[in-house]
Amino acid sequence: MKIDKLQEGECLILTLDGWLDTQSSPILEEALNSVPEGTQEMVIDMKSCEYIASSGVRLLVAAHKKMDGHLTVRNVCPEIMDILNMTGVSKRIKIE
Repeated sequence: MKIDKLQEGECLILTLDGWLDTQSSPILEEALNSVPEGTQEMVIDMKSCEYIASSGVRLLVAAHKKMDGHLTVRNVCPEIMDILNMTGVSKRIKIE
Protein backbone atom coordinates (compact mmCIF):
# COMPACT_ATOMS: atom_id res chain seq x y z
CA MET A 1 0.00 0.00 0.00
CA LYS A 2 1.20 3.44 -0.95
CA ILE A 3 -0.50 6.63 0.18
CA ASP A 4 0.03 9.99 -1.48
CA LYS A 5 -0.93 13.04 0.61
CA LEU A 6 -1.95 16.40 -0.80
CA GLN A 7 -3.02 19.32 1.39
CA GLU A 8 -5.23 21.82 -0.46
CA GLY A 9 -6.04 24.57 2.01
CA GLU A 10 -8.17 23.00 4.74
CA CYS A 11 -8.69 19.76 2.76
CA LEU A 12 -6.38 16.75 3.00
CA ILE A 13 -6.51 14.31 0.07
CA LEU A 14 -5.18 10.79 0.64
CA THR A 15 -4.79 8.72 -2.52
CA LEU A 16 -4.53 4.99 -1.85
CA ASP A 17 -2.66 2.63 -4.16
CA GLY A 18 -2.80 -1.11 -3.53
CA TRP A 19 -4.68 -3.37 -1.14
CA LEU A 20 -6.14 -2.04 2.09
CA ASP A 21 -5.85 -5.15 4.19
CA THR A 22 -4.57 -6.22 7.60
CA GLN A 23 -0.92 -5.81 6.59
CA SER A 24 -1.32 -2.37 5.02
CA SER A 25 -3.91 -0.89 7.42
CA PRO A 26 -1.20 0.46 9.76
CA ILE A 27 0.02 2.68 6.91
CA LEU A 28 -3.40 4.32 6.57
CA GLU A 29 -3.80 4.44 10.34
CA GLU A 30 -0.52 6.36 10.62
CA ALA A 31 -1.66 8.80 7.92
CA LEU A 32 -4.95 9.34 9.78
CA ASN A 33 -3.13 9.91 13.06
CA SER A 34 -0.92 12.57 11.48
CA VAL A 35 -3.61 14.78 9.93
CA PRO A 36 -2.22 18.33 9.93
CA GLU A 37 -3.67 20.89 12.32
CA GLY A 38 -6.38 22.99 10.69
CA THR A 39 -7.60 20.25 8.35
CA GLN A 40 -11.37 20.64 8.13
CA GLU A 41 -12.13 18.10 5.41
CA MET A 42 -10.61 14.85 4.18
CA VAL A 43 -10.92 13.03 0.87
CA ILE A 44 -9.81 9.42 0.51
CA ASP A 45 -9.32 8.67 -3.17
CA MET A 46 -9.45 4.94 -3.83
CA LYS A 47 -8.95 5.01 -7.61
CA SER A 48 -5.97 2.64 -7.33
CA CYS A 49 -7.24 0.59 -4.39
CA GLU A 50 -8.26 -2.87 -5.54
CA TYR A 51 -9.29 -4.56 -2.28
CA ILE A 52 -10.48 -3.68 1.20
CA ALA A 53 -10.55 -5.95 4.24
CA SER A 54 -12.53 -5.42 7.43
CA SER A 55 -9.55 -3.62 8.97
CA GLY A 56 -9.71 -1.09 6.12
CA VAL A 57 -13.46 -0.62 6.56
CA ARG A 58 -12.83 0.03 10.26
CA LEU A 59 -10.31 2.75 9.36
CA LEU A 60 -12.78 4.45 7.00
CA VAL A 61 -15.29 4.60 9.85
CA ALA A 62 -12.57 5.91 12.20
CA ALA A 63 -11.64 8.61 9.65
CA HIS A 64 -15.30 9.59 9.37
CA LYS A 65 -15.50 10.00 13.15
CA LYS A 66 -12.17 11.84 13.35
CA MET A 67 -13.29 14.33 10.70
CA ASP A 68 -16.69 14.74 12.37
CA GLY A 69 -18.43 13.62 9.19
CA HIS A 70 -16.36 15.78 6.84
CA LEU A 71 -14.99 12.80 4.94
CA THR A 72 -15.54 11.92 1.29
CA VAL A 73 -14.45 8.63 -0.26
CA ARG A 74 -14.22 8.74 -4.02
CA ASN A 75 -13.40 6.60 -7.04
CA VAL A 76 -14.45 3.35 -5.36
CA CYS A 77 -14.34 0.25 -7.57
CA PRO A 78 -17.52 -1.89 -7.77
CA GLU A 79 -16.08 -4.69 -5.62
CA ILE A 80 -15.20 -2.33 -2.77
CA MET A 81 -18.53 -0.53 -3.17
CA ASP A 82 -20.30 -3.87 -2.66
CA ILE A 83 -18.45 -4.31 0.64
CA LEU A 84 -19.24 -0.77 1.76
CA ASN A 85 -22.90 -1.34 0.92
CA MET A 86 -23.05 -4.71 2.71
CA THR A 87 -21.47 -3.29 5.86
CA GLY A 88 -23.69 -0.20 5.86
CA VAL A 89 -20.70 2.14 5.65
CA SER A 90 -22.03 3.69 2.44
CA LYS A 91 -25.04 4.98 4.43
CA ARG A 92 -22.79 6.88 6.85
CA ILE A 93 -19.94 8.11 4.66
CA LYS A 94 -20.23 10.32 1.61
CA ILE A 95 -19.09 8.31 -1.41
CA GLU A 96 -18.57 9.82 -4.85
